Amino acid sequence: MVEKRFNPEEAAVLYSEERIASLPPEKIVEYLNLNKNDAIADLGSGNGYFTLPLAAKTENQVFAVDIEPKMLALLQELAEKKGVANIRYIESDLENIQLNDCSVDKVMAAFVIHEVPDPAKALREIKRILKPDGKFLLIEWETVETEIGPPLEDKISSADMSALLGQNGFSTEIIQLNEKNYGIIAKLA
Repeated sequence: MVEKRFNPEEAAVLYSEERIASLPPEKIVEYLNLNKNDAIADLGSGNGYFTLPLAAKTENQVFAVDIEPKMLALLQELAEKKGVANIRYIESDLENIQLNDCSVDKVMAAFVIHEVPDPAKALREIKRILKPDGKFLLIEWETVETEIGPPLEDKISSADMSALLGQNGFSTEIIQLNEKNYGIIAKLA
């Protein structure tokens, strides 16, 4: 479903002042309680809004996973400009993530699960790549009308997402980030 995917030609909007004010990336990644040895997967990494702050918190690898090669190229360009060298770029969808089983300590997926044709399959893949004591931070759009973001019918409410995570083996804690966005901290149940 290409029509649900974010257009890479609009990548600059991801670093808008309004977005940084409502979703401060350095503050949001703190929900993962990162340490310097964590291997991290940023699923739907895009041009690195969360990837770069994640990479600053670990000496281990950050796997930037995105289906769109143009977004990965933009991220690589930004990382090189900032001298960030611990990012691996992986072109992959989220229903067949190109990472080994139990290979990461932490997973982040921001504003991408609503784009996946089969969200439950993507969650099973996240469960597969996550170490047993790992943590997953999901960020999505609440089901409210907004001027930006996906259409209302493409959004998944925090309650529905929490239930879907529960059905796929996760325990969850919902965090209201602002009036339009929520986060869910999920651990293997």
